[in-house]
Amino acid sequence: MIDFINPDYIQIFNRRVERLNRIRNNPDCLPSLRLYYRENPAQFITDWGCTFDPRNVERGLPATIPFVLFPKQEEFVDYVTRKWKTQENGLAEKTRDMGLSWLSVAIGVTICLFNEGVVIGFGSRKEEYVDRIGSPKSLFWKARMFIENLPPEFRPEYNPSKHAPHMRINFPATGSSMSGEAGDGIGRGDRSSIYFVDESAFLERPHLVEASLSQTTNCRIDISTPHGMGNPFAEKRHSGRVEVFTFHWRDDPRKDEQWYAKQVAGLDAVTLAQEVDINYNASVKGQLIPSEWVQSAIDAHKKLGIKPSGKKSGALDVADEGVDLNAFLQTHGIVITNAETWSGKGSDIYETVDKSFLICDTNNLEEFKYDADGLGSGVRGDAKKINAERRIKHQKQIKVKKFRGSASVPFPEKSLVEGRTNADFFGNAKAYGWWSLRLRFLATHRAVTSGEDFKEDDIISISSEIDKKYFQALINELSQPTYEKKEGSGKLYVNKAPDGTKSPNLADTVMIRFSPSQDDKAKGYTL
Repeated sequence: MIDFINPDYIQIFNRRVERLNRIRNNPDCLPSLRLYYRENPAQFITDWGCTFDPRNVERGLPATIPFVLFPKQEEFVDYVTRKWKTQENGLAEKTRDMGLSWLSVAIGVTICLFNEGVVIGFGSRKEEYVDRIGSPKSLFWKARMFIENLPPEFRPEYNPSKHAPHMRINFPATGSSMSGEAGDGIGRGDRSSIYFVDESAFLERPHLVEASLSQTTNCRIDISTPHGMGNPFAEKRHSGRVEVFTFHWRDDPRKDEQWYAKQVAGLDAVTLAQEVDINYNASVKGQLIPSEWVQSAIDAHKKLGIKPSGKKSGALDVADEGVDLNAFLQTHGIVITNAETWSGKGSDIYETVDKSFLICDTNNLEEFKYDADGLGSGVRGDAKKINAERRIKHQKQIKVKKFRGSASVPFPEKSLVEGRTNADFFGNAKAYGWWSLRLRFLATHRAVTSGEDFKEDDIISISSEIDKKYFQALINELSQPTYEKKEGSGKLYVNKAPDGTKSPNLADTVMIRFSPSQDDKAKGYTL
């Protein structure tokens, strides 16, 4: 197993030499090996691929290094090949400097080497990013470098001067090829088996590209860091119509909290949120909980030396039978310990409530709160029925509490914002609940980053051990809601899904769980 922080590249190269000598001493194994690599492209890249990073030189390492994939990179290779075989589009959102351009061309080369008649397309907003002689930042420079560092056994008949002209690479042994396009010309050339659109959120006229590529390929893979919400990449990412692959810096074993601290110190807040934290709403006006506050809350209990204690409870946000998802949150005191979502399609409210009770039993939760507006209004009756059945069986009762965002503001005469009563400042209980959560994240951020005094009951922590399938979605959703003051009343309201984004079901459960209500102990916060 490679140490990605302090890699021993000499050892890896020596292993490759030994492996290559065994192949050359037994050339009859090559046909079987090619068949194996055709079905296992990630293994081929790890076994023989090389990448290039000139920043290694200052660390005393070679610039050309083995391309040994870490688990998330392997997942991306599997994701792309699955999308290709099922003829579906895909989308990958990423933190900056994750090596996804290198990985994309390595996938393209590997597929072309071991499959006949395949065409892989690559497009970016400028031609110099696709192919420019002598420019390591261009995709086709990376592709040629990757090919030329492979053993000749795996690139038969390939001649770079003949088979790799500008914006094109041909693979004579399989009849496959890679082609490049830029700007408005993306999608206007060859029909493609797979088409990678690099930095898709930054295309100058993306709607022209949308139209062209719709007729060119059955498998389009958009790759980008976020660039706000006003572009087709962001719209597609939040549409629910495409499976999203998230490549966050926490998935990269080469990056740690020290690396992140350096990014925080060197980048402005908007750039940090968009390009590192993968936040689409970084520059949105009226953002309720900034991304940097959410990042401070990740493992805040560990950063502040707090051992999780107190009541174990949960929160439920109920979905309909469409594309929306049910969401359930688990907490231990102030620490969010887990979260999950599941489809409501083909089920009813009773099944959702029953599943919530099962989660409580499995994780020893005492109670859960639920959104009692709309579809959630049916939870109370179903929960009452389930508890009655449990009582007969001498099973533990689960306390079920309602939360109604449309209700009037709790504690109307108290003040969450200094100088204004709650009744005077907030439009409804939802706005009050989200603002309470905002203050909780603010207190956490100040405690973590500035060492300010805090009360444990007033902060929040998000465990980094939350199931990876839901962790990043939760982090992203928490920074999605915005707030505004109505011109007529001057009261504050919250918009959970600005600019056509999907409802933040997981973030909703956080607000529901931590929202003070008349049944809870009253607290007066000031900003």
